[in-house]
Amino acid sequence: MGSTFDPLLTPADDSAAVTLTQDDLKRIAAYKAVEYVESGMVVGLGTGSTAKHAVSRISELLREGKLRDIIGIPTSTTTHVQAISLGIPLSDLDSHPVVDLSIDGADEVDPALNLVKGRGGSLLREKMVEGASKKFVVIVDESKLVKHIGGSGLAVPVEVVPFCCNFTRGKLEELFRGAGCKAKLRVKVGSGGGETAAVTDNGNYVVDLYLERDIGDLDAASEAILRLPGVVEHGMFLGMATTLIVAGKFGVTVKDRFG
Repeated sequence: MGSTFDPLLTPADDSAAVTLTQDDLKRIAAYKAVEYVESGMVVGLGTGSTAKHAVSRISELLREGKLRDIIGIPTSTTTHVQAISLGIPLSDLDSHPVVDLSIDGADEVDPALNLVKGRGGSLLREKMVEGASKKFVVIVDESKLVKHIGGSGLAVPVEVVPFCCNFTRGKLEELFRGAGCKAKLRVKVGSGGGETAAVTDNGNYVVDLYLERDIGDLDAASEAILRLPGVVEHGMFLGMATTLIVAGKFGVTVKDRFG
């Protein structure tokens, strides 16, 4: 294990632990996850500030000859560009419909290892790749742990088609009105200061759900969302994570779903 891990794996040295930034914790979790990667694997490459560290680490190990014959399946155009720049060979699910291992971050993780993902807008491709994976390793810093989905007060994203997107937004808000839901179309601010709808890699829009209370049965909530015409996919990843790696101030915690 590299020196990157030393501050966390020696928790008695509190002076080292308290100097770690959130990005340090993300990198530590990502490097730990890459230990699961073996030569010859097809690997799902996640998207976001934590997953980028894993992609970089895989590239480093390939250059050093410690990994060989890796094929990456990127979950976004951003990750595709990063992986190409680092020399990681890439393919897609059409050519490799079974992925050995995926590594990705999460926006929220509940005690049952259910996730919220997609605040970066890549939820559909992430769910396709990670749903095709034999193993899905989730990497987070401890700030992402919540008591229940939506518990951070931040967005639970839903990807929707652009056609009559405000109609779909209203239906989503009505669906979870009992949980105090506010549904907002995600926008981006242009160089001139004007707002336009944020567009995913798939040409769709995103409606962000902000929940004041627990929505209860997550499987029922998932089914209800997906039944709405105009919805493409949602950012709740239920029962998909096989391993969770959490980097905190005093160490790295690994939790297996079936362990």
